[in-house]
Amino acid sequence: MAQERAVNPKNFFGELKRRNVYKVAIAYAVVAWLLMQVASQIFPFFEIPNWAVRLVVLLLIIGFPVALILAWAFELTPEGIKLTESADREAAKPSRNKAWIYIIIVAAALSVTVFFVGRYTAPKVTRSSESLAKSIAVLPFENLSRDPDNAYFAEGIKDEIVTKLATVHDLKIISRTSTAKYQSKPDNLKGVAQELGVSTVLEGAVQKTAGKVRVNVQLIDARADTQLWAKSYDRELKDVLGVESEVSQEIADALQAKLSPSESHALASAGTRDAEAYDLFLRGEYEFHQAENVLASDAYDRADASYEQALIRDPKFAQAAAALARSRLSRHWYVSALTPAELEKVKSLIDRALALAPNSPEAHFALGLFFYFGYHQYENALTEFNRTIELQPNNALARQYCAWVYRRRGEWERSLADAHRAEELDPRDATIPANIGGTYLSLRQGKDAEQAELRALA
Repeated sequence: MAQERAVNPKNFFGELKRRNVYKVAIAYAVVAWLLMQVASQIFPFFEIPNWAVRLVVLLLIIGFPVALILAWAFELTPEGIKLTESADREAAKPSRNKAWIYIIIVAAALSVTVFFVGRYTAPKVTRSSESLAKSIAVLPFENLSRDPDNAYFAEGIKDEIVTKLATVHDLKIISRTSTAKYQSKPDNLKGVAQELGVSTVLEGAVQKTAGKVRVNVQLIDARADTQLWAKSYDRELKDVLGVESEVSQEIADALQAKLSPSESHALASAGTRDAEAYDLFLRGEYEFHQAENVLASDAYDRADASYEQALIRDPKFAQAAAALARSRLSRHWYVSALTPAELEKVKSLIDRALALAPNSPEAHFALGLFFYFGYHQYENALTEFNRTIELQPNNALARQYCAWVYRRRGEWERSLADAHRAEELDPRDATIPANIGGTYLSLRQGKDAEQAELRALA
C-alpha cells in the first residue's frame, strides 16, 4: 500500500499553500466583492428588494469556509478535479495550473470597474447643489375661466401635478400647503424660490369653457430668472385626464430626473378614465382643503358628497375611495368623532382602494390615518406612513406623522430627522417647526427649541 502524504502539523501553513487554499481564498474574496458590488449597484436599478442584496452577502459569507474546505480536499488537475491525496499518488507533472492567477486578475478588474461605475454614476444625494437643481415649487394656477366657480378645476390640475411629481425620488417637490400661500405669478419670484428652498418654479393657468380646456404652463429657473420650458395643452374636457401626466413627465425630463420603472408608471397612470368622475374628484379635493381650513361639518359634507358621486360614476376609482376615507377621518379627528360602525365603513373604503390599487400612496396614507386617528394604533400607523413614503417620498404629511409616532416611542433622533425633512418639503407650515421646538424642549435643548419656534413665528 502506497504511503499517503499526511499533513505535518508543524508545516500547516506550507500545506495550505501546497493545496492552493491561499489562492482559493484570494480568488473567492475578489469574486465575492465583485458580486456584492453588482448586487448593491445593479439590483436597485431593477427595483429588486433590499433583502435580496442582504441574501447575496449572507450566502457569500456562508460559502467562504465551504470553498476553503473544498480547496483543501480537492485539486484541479489536467484530468479534472480529484481528491488531493489521489492527485499526489499519481505524481502528476510538477506544473501548476495558472488559472487561479487569471481568475483573480479578471475578477479584480471587474470589481474595480463596477465600483467606480457605481460610485460616479449613482445619484449624489449628499450634494446640496445637485438636489437644489432638481427642486421645484408648483405655484397656484391662475383660473382664466369667466366662471369663478371653476377655481376648483385650476387648483385640482395643479395639485394633481404635485401629487405625481411627489412620487419621484430624484426630485424635491414642495407641498401644496406651502405653495398655496403665494400668488399665481408673484412679482419677486427669486425671493419666493429662496423662501421655499427651490431653484425652479412652475407657473400655470387654466381656462375651462364650453367643454374645452386650455392649460398653459412654464417652468422657470428662479435663480437666473429664465424660462426652461413652456407649453400649452388644448383638450376636450373629456380628454383632459392625461394633461397632468404629460406636464409631470415634461418637468421630470427638463430637470433631468432619474426615473425608475415604477415612477415612470406613476407619472403616466390615470386614476380613472371617466372625465365626469375625475371632475367630481377635483371638486371633492377643493372642498376638502376648504374643510380643513375652517373645520366645519358642512364643508366636510360637501367634500364627501363629491367623492361619493365620483365613486358612483367610477366604482373602481381607488384615489376617490382613499380621499373619501381621509376626509371622514379628518372630520373624526378635528370636528366630531365617528362611531365604531362608521369607522368600520371607513376601513372598508380603504380596503376597497387597496384592492384596486395596492401601491396607491393615498390608500396607504389613509390606512395610516385610520390606525392613528381611529384607534391610536401607532405601530400599525407607522408601518403605513413609511410605506407611503416609499411610494411617494415627497409626501410631507406622511413624514410628519412618522416623526410624531417616533416621538411617542422616545426615538428622538428619528423623530427629528423626519420632522426636519417634512419642514424642507413644507417650509411654510408653521406647525412643523412648532412641533420640532416641542421635541427639543423635551430633550432640554433650549437653543435648538428657540430656533425652531422662531421659524414657526416667521
